[in-house]
Amino acid sequence: MSAKNERVYLIDGSSYIYRAYYAIRHLSNSKGEATNAVYGFTNMLLTLLREEKPDRVAVIFDAKGPTFRKELYPAYKANRSAMPEDLVPQVSLIKDVVRAFNLPGLELSGYEADDIIATLAKRYADQGFDITVVTGDKDLMQIVGERVRLLDTMKGKVSGRAEVIDRFGVPPEQVLEILGLAGDSSDNIPGVPGIGEKTACSLIQEFGSIENLLANIDQVKGKKRQENLREFADQARLSRTLADLIYDLEIAISIDDLKLVEPDLDALTTLFKQLEFPKLLQQFSCQPLQDSAAGDYQVVLTSAELSDMVAQLKKAGRFAIDTETTSLVAVQADLVGLSFSYQANHGWYVPVGHRYLGAPQQLAQEVVLEALRPLLENPTYKKIGQNIKYDALVLRNAGIALQGVEIDTMVLSYITHPESKSHGLDALAAEQLNHRMIPYTEMTGSGKKQICFSEVEVEKAVRYATEDADITWQLAEKLLPQLSSGMAQKLFYDVEMPLVDVLTRIEWCGIRIDADFLGTLSEQMRKKLEILEGEIHALAGGPFNINSPKQLGEVLFEKLGLPKGKKTKTGWSTNVDVLTSLAAEHDIAAKILDYRSVSKLKSTYTDALPKLINPATGRLHTSFNQAVTATGRLSSSDPNLQNIPIRTAEGRRIREAFIPAEGWVLLAADYSQVELRVLAQMADVPALKESFLAGEDIHKRTASEIFNVFPEMVTAEMRRQAKTINFGVLYGMGAFSLAKDLGIGRAEAQQFIDHYFERYPAILQFLEEKKAEAREHQYVTTLLGRRCAIPEIASKNGAVRSYAERNAINYPIQGSAADIIKVAMVNIDRRLCAEQLQARMLLQVHDELVFEVPQAELEKVRELIRIEMETAVPMDVPLKVDIGIGTNWAEAH
Repeated sequence: MSAKNERVYLIDGSSYIYRAYYAIRHLSNSKGEATNAVYGFTNMLLTLLREEKPDRVAVIFDAKGPTFRKELYPAYKANRSAMPEDLVPQVSLIKDVVRAFNLPGLELSGYEADDIIATLAKRYADQGFDITVVTGDKDLMQIVGERVRLLDTMKGKVSGRAEVIDRFGVPPEQVLEILGLAGDSSDNIPGVPGIGEKTACSLIQEFGSIENLLANIDQVKGKKRQENLREFADQARLSRTLADLIYDLEIAISIDDLKLVEPDLDALTTLFKQLEFPKLLQQFSCQPLQDSAAGDYQVVLTSAELSDMVAQLKKAGRFAIDTETTSLVAVQADLVGLSFSYQANHGWYVPVGHRYLGAPQQLAQEVVLEALRPLLENPTYKKIGQNIKYDALVLRNAGIALQGVEIDTMVLSYITHPESKSHGLDALAAEQLNHRMIPYTEMTGSGKKQICFSEVEVEKAVRYATEDADITWQLAEKLLPQLSSGMAQKLFYDVEMPLVDVLTRIEWCGIRIDADFLGTLSEQMRKKLEILEGEIHALAGGPFNINSPKQLGEVLFEKLGLPKGKKTKTGWSTNVDVLTSLAAEHDIAAKILDYRSVSKLKSTYTDALPKLINPATGRLHTSFNQAVTATGRLSSSDPNLQNIPIRTAEGRRIREAFIPAEGWVLLAADYSQVELRVLAQMADVPALKESFLAGEDIHKRTASEIFNVFPEMVTAEMRRQAKTINFGVLYGMGAFSLAKDLGIGRAEAQQFIDHYFERYPAILQFLEEKKAEAREHQYVTTLLGRRCAIPEIASKNGAVRSYAERNAINYPIQGSAADIIKVAMVNIDRRLCAEQLQARMLLQVHDELVFEVPQAELEKVRELIRIEMETAVPMDVPLKVDIGIGTNWAEAH
């Protein structure tokens, strides 16, 4: 065996565990078991193996139980907090992961990981190997040598001899002396009182070692320092011993045992299934990739083959479909090919747009689509797809109006497995079918060398593309029987699947925006930012980078000495909560908040939106995500049009840029207090129901109840406080948060909450029932039976569990509101189509729908929308909709 050019990596596993735990929070599987540290550790390990490409690796852990240092000094590490409760069970899982990767995981009773690292580093360095110790622990700098270096992967920092000298002012062989003198607060090593690291450095530079220093105390400057050195000489020696590492442990492992080998895929598959890590499961599943040569995946290149395929699909009557394209932006994508499947491990790929030197002759796209049109546009033939909205938009762009969509497997998984972290095809294939999908990058490459799918060789594309349709078919067959309850079936077939068609039409239509107006607004914001920057610099006493949290923190809390500063590991905290608490008393904080708000609006909207206008349509096309949120709410992306603030002047002005087609108007229909109405319905609160039925001001009624005054005596301040409590209850708000929102004392806030529940005991009972439901099932349900997963309710971490309990209160209410507006969208769309009206739905923003309506249809459409929204779901409490009309969105809302 030769050590030439061989690199040995010794990973400080215990350090990695804590770093992973604190880097990723609130991650758990569907059973509520914490998995954040395991996930973080695994990814850190994989990143290291991928980027560093070591030849040999070992992972070293601290063993359970006391070490010899504890026997020498019982107070050693006595100040350490106990391991977080939710981390304890993850440690054994992390060791299981290490074993499954076939890496040696080492620990030795009575000794620490650092001792094992020191022993192995010396042993293998002496054998001529180059050693890299992966750690963030400064104590290990004492082992750095000619063949030994440290690597802190979190900071991307490598430490050799020069870096150690730069850090401590002495070479590695003298670091131990500094640690003995200065001690180490994290390990509770006492050192010598009054001597910190800086002083220890200068003393060791002068005297070379603790023993030489103690032999020459009279030469030390400062009487008090001399006294401390004399009094605590033995403590200095003890501290040095505690900090010293063992270099000659008997560890029965050879260098060959550290050589990298293939991981145990069976073990990794079992682990990643248990932990519910879909991406890792996909990457390391023991299931072999589908071999297109072995499977019945056929390429369609002739008219005869196309006719045969169409005939078989018609006979089947139900099939999966997938498209390959040139872009992720559906409304701008060109077709490259289509794939179909109606039985497992069988399917076809029809290439129509592969363009590369030597590409086979393909059927013209027009010929293929005309042959497929009677199949794709006929609702009698049922279609299955994964995120089929994308395929429908691509086909519409190519002139095909896809009809007969029966199942979207992404949406189906969202209903049947709401606890899953991902409903993407790769994750579903791994979780449900134990199958690893062919990575897209295997076809196209990645980075600068990535090619378009149209440049992928047809022979390779057949296997990749047909697999998508095949696995989609198999997933539908697997997931459909899991729609067990009648409510789940009704939710899927009557609400979610019809909504796929509605969202397809919304995204295809897009919305018109005034790019010139946004340009003017952007320039106004730029000028405002310049003014704010000048005012902030003047208040700070000089210029600095306002966008730098580090510089901002130094200005606020060091230079200006403002109160309420909070230091983090990376410097002063300057988040919105900190600045908001300062803003009431300090102008600079208020102006910084204003600066941040304007800056974000400028970069996110006024600058960005005009660049996203589709040149073919002249309109903006957002994407609505149907299977993302925990509550069933839709989200918007590319761009996100649901987060434009309406409470700020600048936010409202951005909405002015959203305009209708010439001669049309925008209509905005917004549910009024829908979540409070849902609460009254679900909790069966007589007083709230009566109030809503009577059309009363609900916040005034609540104020009258909790302050025990006649409605006529309710002041504006009382109403404001009642409104805060009404909505706070929906989010499980406690006294601390209420006190903060109302600017009152915590005791007074608790009194308000107590009075509220005294007046509305049914609400308190409902909240407790929902928390109990979550604890029993790890989910709560909405009015329509949607399951909103809350696996964190079983967490042993108190903060995580409290967060889950708040969600147990909010999810059924917010989820029911989301279900209601989805039903309304489906019903409105159905009527607009049935009555052949030109009006079209453009946006959904939580409780609001935005339409584009021709003037001639305005009155009819307004009433149609009002009726369908207010009668979407039968309730004892009336649903109320506020409708506005305008020449832009701001005017209509």
